[in-house]
Amino acid sequence: MSNPILQFGTSRFLQAHVDIFVAEAARRDTSKALGKITVVQTTSSADSRARTEALRATGRYPVRIRGRRGDETVDVTIESDSITEALHANEDWPLLLQRIQRDVKVIVSNTADAGYALFDEDTAEVLDGRRTPRGFAAKLAMLLHARFRAGAEPITLLPCELVSRNGDTLRDLVCGVARGWKLDDAFIRYLTNDCIWVNSLVDRIVSEPIVPVGAIAEPYALWAIERQPRMVLPCEHEDIVVTDDLAHYERLKLLLLNLGHTMLAEIWRTRDGAPDMTVLDAMRDPAYRDPLETVWRDEVLPVFTALGQHDVATEYLASVRDRFENPFLVHRLADIARNHEEKKARRFQPVIELASGLKLDVEQKRLREALQTTTH
Repeated sequence: MSNPILQFGTSRFLQAHVDIFVAEAARRDTSKALGKITVVQTTSSADSRARTEALRATGRYPVRIRGRRGDETVDVTIESDSITEALHANEDWPLLLQRIQRDVKVIVSNTADAGYALFDEDTAEVLDGRRTPRGFAAKLAMLLHARFRAGAEPITLLPCELVSRNGDTLRDLVCGVARGWKLDDAFIRYLTNDCIWVNSLVDRIVSEPIVPVGAIAEPYALWAIERQPRMVLPCEHEDIVVTDDLAHYERLKLLLLNLGHTMLAEIWRTRDGAPDMTVLDAMRDPAYRDPLETVWRDEVLPVFTALGQHDVATEYLASVRDRFENPFLVHRLADIARNHEEKKARRFQPVIELASGLKLDVEQKRLREALQTTTH
């Protein structure tokens, strides 16, 4: 097996985003895709195990795209065949150490909220190869060290975790692990100067899994990738944007889509809403929709206007409304409300700080009140 794309994570998001992009690109023109994908399960989750086993058995799975695109209703099923190998990090670690030395050109990851955690047990002793490091950064440090020692060419790393400057952040974590293990300076230079750590932003609502493998997702998709010299991409696709201004895309998503989700969750928690209430339910209820629209119009859009981005923000907001009003996706406010206080700080505070920095005469009453209120 000589797959040039190594993917850490089996999530339904990756199935309906990166993996389907590669499948669609190859189907249109094989020269538009780098090649096939080896996916690696990094957790002990029973659901992940079931997905891994299903991928081993068939190598194919469905992605159902359902929703609205302007005035058009979209409801299609696409078969993905981009994954041809499924491994488990703990069980297949020696094989991974071999793969990284010769076959891989790109590493993609989406290891969820805890993916960048560091663990005391990941000491330099793991370098003897007898056990798999627990943390993702430690796994990468060990794999890249094996690649470096084999004399293989540098590699492109494309993390998809929802962390600002995710490529820079992951690079610093891996370098920190390597220094902690007292690995030589030549390897540290290889990590910092030769490997290509790419910052990117992913955006697609993937609301439900298809069991045992597959996903239901909205039509909208974006993978904004910060341009870097020498980087290698998994494929060319119309939903991949290579940009010199990644912050622009991050700001739109954070301050309009993410902020909108969290504002609906704030109202839901304050009103003690139904446990199974969805975003669509909220958008159809004036008690939720009206205050959200007020926040967008009076407290957020003036910031984009002051930045000279009124038209692009208004256009993006129209797409957000389409996505929130998707009649097919089951996107529960209870799910959005996880880690709610942290999300409020991350999504509301930057708008207030931008308005202050721009010296705007806007009250931003609802955003400020939400930050001062702790809901349970």
